Parts: sequence; structure tokens; C-alpha cells
Amino acid sequence: MERYGTIKINLAKLIEESGMSKNKLSHRAEMQRTQINHYCNNTVTRLDIDVLARLCTVLECEIGDLLEFIPPNADIEQR
Repeated sequence: MERYGTIKINLAKLIEESGMSKNKLSHRAEMQRTQINHYCNNTVTRLDIDVLARLCTVLECEIGDLLEFIPPNADIEQR
């Protein structure tokens, strides 16, 4: 899959910038904290559009703020 690039989830960065705790985010977005941790650690393999919509709504961000495409030829340091 690396030859096609990858999608990076910037949730941890957005949480930090917002000053919101993971607990508060999990409550407002009606998600389990473990699920938020998986998104923060980029360990999800299938993105759920409902979850993405919840996160964007609660964090007041755009989908492009949350997801980033890393091209296959990108320097490993960017990941």
C-alpha cells in the first residue's frame, strides 16, 4: 500500500491545538476514548465517515485539517 501513499490522521494535533481533553472530546463526539486513541495514533485501518463528521463538528475543523494525504515519494520524516 505504501506505493500509493498513505493517509495521516492529524487528530492528536487538533486536540492539542483546541485545548480540549480526550475525555471531553469523547463525550461531545459520543465516541469511546479507545476509539479516539486509535485515531490519534493512526492505527485505524478503515475510516468511518460518521466518526469523521463528529470529530470535525466538535473540533470545528475541516476534513482537510483532520486528514492529510502523504504521497508515496514523500520523505519518511514527514510521517
